[in-house]
Amino acid sequence: MSAFVKAFLAIAVGLSIAGAATRSKDPKKIIPDKTPPAVRKWMRSMSLRDKVAQLIMMPISGEPANTRSATFRKYQHYVRDLRLGGVIVTGYSLNGGLRNAEPYGLAVTLNRLQKMAKVPLLVGADFERGASMRVASTTLWPYNMAFAAAKDLADATYEGAETARDARAMGVNWVFAPVSDVNNNPDNPIINIRSYGENPAEVSSFVEAYIAGAHSDPRNPVLVTAKHFPGHGDTSEDSHLGLARLEADRDRIEAVELAPFRAAIGAGVDAVMTAHLAVPALDPENQPATVSSKILTGLLREELNFQGLVVTDALEMQGVASLYDPGEASVRALEAGSDVLLMPKSAERAINGVVQAVLTGRLTRQRIDDSVAKVLAAKIKLGLNRTKVVNLESIADTVGSPEGEEHAQDVADRSLTLVKNDNDAVPLRHPDTTCLVALTENRRSQQGQHLIEEVKKRSPNIVTALLDPGMTKSDFDQVSEKVSHCSDIVVAAYVTVSAYRGNVALAGNYPDFLNSLIGGSAPITLVSLGNPYLVRSFPNVTAYLTTYSPTATSETSVAKALFGEISITGRLPVTIPGIAQYGDGIQLSSTRTAKSF
Repeated sequence: MSAFVKAFLAIAVGLSIAGAATRSKDPKKIIPDKTPPAVRKWMRSMSLRDKVAQLIMMPISGEPANTRSATFRKYQHYVRDLRLGGVIVTGYSLNGGLRNAEPYGLAVTLNRLQKMAKVPLLVGADFERGASMRVASTTLWPYNMAFAAAKDLADATYEGAETARDARAMGVNWVFAPVSDVNNNPDNPIINIRSYGENPAEVSSFVEAYIAGAHSDPRNPVLVTAKHFPGHGDTSEDSHLGLARLEADRDRIEAVELAPFRAAIGAGVDAVMTAHLAVPALDPENQPATVSSKILTGLLREELNFQGLVVTDALEMQGVASLYDPGEASVRALEAGSDVLLMPKSAERAINGVVQAVLTGRLTRQRIDDSVAKVLAAKIKLGLNRTKVVNLESIADTVGSPEGEEHAQDVADRSLTLVKNDNDAVPLRHPDTTCLVALTENRRSQQGQHLIEEVKKRSPNIVTALLDPGMTKSDFDQVSEKVSHCSDIVVAAYVTVSAYRGNVALAGNYPDFLNSLIGGSAPITLVSLGNPYLVRSFPNVTAYLTTYSPTATSETSVAKALFGEISITGRLPVTIPGIAQYGDGIQLSSTRTAKSF
């Protein structure tokens, strides 16, 4: 026997032993042997590299791109060259700024990508408040916390159903919703109003209702996702910026964090998204749940008996990316029990890392095949093997339906929660001498504009000011002078959760400006269009009204409430420490007849 053959056999035996040694570490096999014929056919045509690529989803903007552009070539590389399993539609435009796609443009883009794909693509999107989260000209549903404040599960069911219809009409087949986190930490910088609230039973009920709605129409099947496992609601860090931590003990986690995920699994949720947070009570190694076999396999798979797809949160987030390179993060996630690798910093490095792990025996081929079979079976379930493109003409009959808009406005109206109302400041006592100041989150947003329009329809002479946090002290002084004669001042503060921001507080010179107004002679009504906990920083305001949402529907509701056109009936789904308890809410009947504008 030649030296070359001996060396080759030694390497082969070594790899075999290494592979055998790692099999015991694989998540237990959850794919039955009898997979659909179409899945088997697809898998037989795939190389190892093709199979690994099926487990990866990369971001696209959703806007049509010129076929000669660098953007189009990148998408083409994802689909034709790498043969990725899917894409996720983000809120970023082609030029890198935040801007939602348009329905037709998104559908055209996705049709083009699907036509390129040898195997149909999974297309995901964070449709947490309906398609409007990522697509313009769609129903402006409020954030989840508004639904809980309105106290009507039927609303969540309706939203789930409409979201599924809108998604499939535009070519999206995987909805990364509902958020199933229990927001019991007032300082949580990234969940907040995305959650249904702090009560585990209430959150569970709304999660179940949403899933039932999203699954209600077999003509528009979508994958529905409970996120962020095992629960991101009691953290004070944004996992986009670093590794968050959940410090609760096991009993508390069982009773609070896990309750909505148990409910989601019982309701037939298709997928669970992982969280980039350390949970010492579940894994003493303090590693992200996304790469923890104790959490994903031991808890989610074995204890909770979840049999569906496990998808990572975006692997480009610093909660994971600061610890591991794309290849290592991908391998660890698969070792832990994930099936789909969402948005690694580099698709190529992720694929190379996983392929190398298989070739060295760190991961088995069976482990890859199990996840690939689940991904492909999901595509069959969605009917993508029969039809993978959408009919552009049907979009106008589906997206932005009048019925959906009516429901969304109704939810926004009924969610308004009056927490404080000294001297009966709400509704407005002296509309003609009241001033409205809108504190927007940035000068490029549309925030405040619709609210001012709605208020001026009702009181044309009302004095208004639209501010942004980049204004100088001199600018703020001028606004203070402008409103100094007002009998009452309404301050509409837009404070929403945003990735990489790190907090949900008023920005820039806003706090000093607002405190100066509070110290003046005019009563201040603070309206939070977003974070309901905002009043903690300004407890001396005369009145406090919260919407849990910055959408135009919520802005319309605020105008109606200020002028007494609607009853105020919302109740807090959260406790505001030192201010109000869960379930609180001053109930007011309408005092004036609503007008059509």
